[in-house]
Amino acid sequence: MKDYSKYQGIIPAFYACYDKEGRVDAQAVRALAKYLLDKGVKGLYVGGSSGECIYQSVAERKETLENVMAEVGGKMTIIAHVACNNTADSRELAAHAESLGVDAIAAIPPIYFHLPPKGIAKYWNDISAAAPNTDFVIYNIPQLAGVALSVPLLQEMLKNPRVIGVKNSSMPVQDIQMWRDEGAFVFNGPDEQLLSGLAAGAGGGIGGTYAAMPELYLEIFRCFQAGELAKGQEVQNECCRIIYKMCAAQGNLYAVIKEVIRLQGGPDVGGVRAPLLELEEGDRPIVSQVHEMIRDAIARYC
Repeated sequence: MKDYSKYQGIIPAFYACYDKEGRVDAQAVRALAKYLLDKGVKGLYVGGSSGECIYQSVAERKETLENVMAEVGGKMTIIAHVACNNTADSRELAAHAESLGVDAIAAIPPIYFHLPPKGIAKYWNDISAAAPNTDFVIYNIPQLAGVALSVPLLQEMLKNPRVIGVKNSSMPVQDIQMWRDEGAFVFNGPDEQLLSGLAAGAGGGIGGTYAAMPELYLEIFRCFQAGELAKGQEVQNECCRIIYKMCAAQGNLYAVIKEVIRLQGGPDVGGVRAPLLELEEGDRPIVSQVHEMIRDAIARYC
């Protein structure tokens, strides 16, 4: 039976790191990777939604992953999201990720054109074939990709021995139970339901707000493992309140988070890439409130 221990735990989604001219900033990438390593998280999910992958070139995505691996490779679990909206670029990123020694690659289905399940399976298997010695994770996020994973599609994909499981960002917690029943390892995706996802059978979590408050998500995971569900629920509810406050800003969620990390004494990783919206002046009080809410919650629960 396959050992999934390296995937069990809290894995923050890694943010895009830019300099003042909007270019990928290699030093900021390394600084953020080291910052999160020091927080004690299990690993990093590089090049996904939080990494603004659909707004970056293949070369930029390679540069980011190279610097993450140079800083923390071998010290924590690294999953590289490699999907592009065409197979050739996705395969190139998959082969590159394997050459760097990542633990797994991941991919959403192709977006815009809604391919039939047979087409999605071929796309994923073609990507996997470009990294034949690396675990493969299906990324199910139907609310953005426009295509939902199904049990028959998962069953087809599990015929590929490199496919280990699903990063599940669909909202129904029930989906986690379905994928687990098929033998897949499941990462909970929606940050607002980490505790519920773990209860439904997820073995770990990958989340876009984890890096803003890793201490709180680590505590939720600890509470679940220790059977301290009442406290786990309290911490989860506070994380949700913080997320709701983040989403009250006019600027993009990741612009808010990057500023919060700076206020926490973390690295400056720049802003977000257009067409994502930067922070507006009226967002500053919200950012300050988020920072204070996180600080107070850590003091209370951790």
